[in-house]
Amino acid sequence: MAITDHSLDTALAGLDALELTGNGTARGRRIAAAVLPKVAATVLFFALWQALVASKWKPEFVVPSPFTVIKWMGQHPSDLLHASWVTLSRGLLGFLVAVVIGGVIGILNASVPVVRSAVGSMITGLQTMPSIAWYPLAIVFFGLGEHAILFVVVVGAAPSVANGIISGVDQVPPLLKRAGRSMGAKGFSQLRSVVLPASLPVVFSGLKQGWAFAWRSLLAGEIIVVALNNRGLGTLLQQNKDFLDYVGLYGVMVTLFLVGVLVDSLGFGLADRAIRRRWGLVEGR
Repeated sequence: MAITDHSLDTALAGLDALELTGNGTARGRRIAAAVLPKVAATVLFFALWQALVASKWKPEFVVPSPFTVIKWMGQHPSDLLHASWVTLSRGLLGFLVAVVIGGVIGILNASVPVVRSAVGSMITGLQTMPSIAWYPLAIVFFGLGEHAILFVVVVGAAPSVANGIISGVDQVPPLLKRAGRSMGAKGFSQLRSVVLPASLPVVFSGLKQGWAFAWRSLLAGEIIVVALNNRGLGTLLQQNKDFLDYVGLYGVMVTLFLVGVLVDSLGFGLADRAIRRRWGLVEGR
């Protein structure tokens, strides 16, 4: 029986439709798998919070109901949005400076053995220092202002970025380096074209850790250095504590948590999955 062009087109169209339906279903399952656990964890968290309030462990003005806190957040959206933007702007600026400085230090340590033997352990020592320990020195250098906060954010994040690069370079398989040399990639050319691209997944983990250090350093600075022209979330947190506004205190803390989740999910999380998929470390369609 001969197959006509019309019947062939119909069959191909049916297969295309089936493939699109399958892709759509798979995409829907992936979205549900990513969203539903977060929703369930959030519901469980608020349920435990409400149970703690109901237990009367502390007076309700000290541990308010989550519904009271959510209501307060709904009454102060402009203050929370402005403070979130101010804090995020400071954090991004400090993080970018830390990436530049930490990147240079990390590349030098990864590619020059003498530099690594001289200062490699110092980088880890700096990374282990609590960010709060740098603020007295920062205030002596820069006073109570933006520059003191920026200094501590950079000092807190740069060692993590540098260590991420060093660890990433160390985990590049020697076979890949030999393959690069056999194709003419030597010295800086090999570092740029072979080693750094191969180490990118581990380097990106160092960037995520650097952002975590930067964020914590920044919030500590905003709590300490309250005399700032623009009020960030840390300043708002401290002011609510000083005025015994416990509902506002919890509201700012919930906002901090939400900002952290959004930055990780929509920023680092998406980029991390894209990098790992590109490097064949996860299955992707």
